Amino acid sequence: MAQVDTVIAQRLSSEVALIDQISHYIVHAGGKRMRPKLVLLFANALGFTGSERFELAAVVEFIHTATLLHDDVVDESSLRRGKATANALFGNAASVLVGDFLYSRAFQMMVSVDRMRVLDVLAEATNVIAEGEVLQLMNMHDPDITVESYLRVIRFKTAKLFEASARLGAVLANASTEVEEACAAYGRALGTSFQLIDDVLDYEGDSHELGKNIGDDLREGKTTLPLLIAMERATPEQRALLRHAIEEGELERLQEIVGIVRATGALESTREAARAEARHASECLQLLPRNRWTESLLEFAIQSVERHS
Repeated sequence: MAQVDTVIAQRLSSEVALIDQISHYIVHAGGKRMRPKLVLLFANALGFTGSERFELAAVVEFIHTATLLHDDVVDESSLRRGKATANALFGNAASVLVGDFLYSRAFQMMVSVDRMRVLDVLAEATNVIAEGEVLQLMNMHDPDITVESYLRVIRFKTAKLFEASARLGAVLANASTEVEEACAAYGRALGTSFQLIDDVLDYEGDSHELGKNIGDDLREGKTTLPLLIAMERATPEQRALLRHAIEEGELERLQEIVGIVRATGALESTREAARAEARHASECLQLLPRNRWTESLLEFAIQSVERHS
């Protein structure tokens, strides 16, 4: 990861001062760097030790960072990872344009690796992520979306880059199609599990530990799985309150809403759904060699569920 950070620092360089300022701010604002780690772990697990793995690990982090910049503008977010968002500090226009810079820089770096399969994987991933963003926008403030629609947004918007990151390690190692698909399936399941826990933490986490405001999803009108389960199990009066809160994005009765979500067991049910995804991710590793890298990937799947931030 130290070598990935070196690549990131080199590739962030721009003659435009504001681009330098904002991109450094967001990339160095913390974060788990899960997607770059997946590229490295799968490449190492499959025996690939070339320097291209550092370049592609940086690429997926740039793509992820670009989506964060755009997300925070769309969601009008003011806090991420415990710090003010770039749009809160520098304005929406600058954030969107620097996000575009990071996307285009990522594609420059992809080309430098000189593998058509890499371009294919990442071009498809960025396109699907954009579709996921639009799907989520269409679902905003809609209390009647189905669990299937909700999961589709997760798989497009979040899990797709996890999937691509895992797949890239296999592509670099020239793994068989069967092994590549197993790596991709691990990434897809891990990404889904990760987002499910994020949705839980929006109702049970601590603002300081989370690095974002509790209830942000509700304020933005996002109907996540805990809310969907709570509405299914709630009394008619409670259901009416939840529907109104989703439709209006209001937080005036946030504590009451959080109480309903917790009392209905929706958070534990969502955690169990995340655990099922994590178990599936672990099963996908059976085709890979047993070594310390695959052991780390198993641990990664467990951590995705048990984390609290």
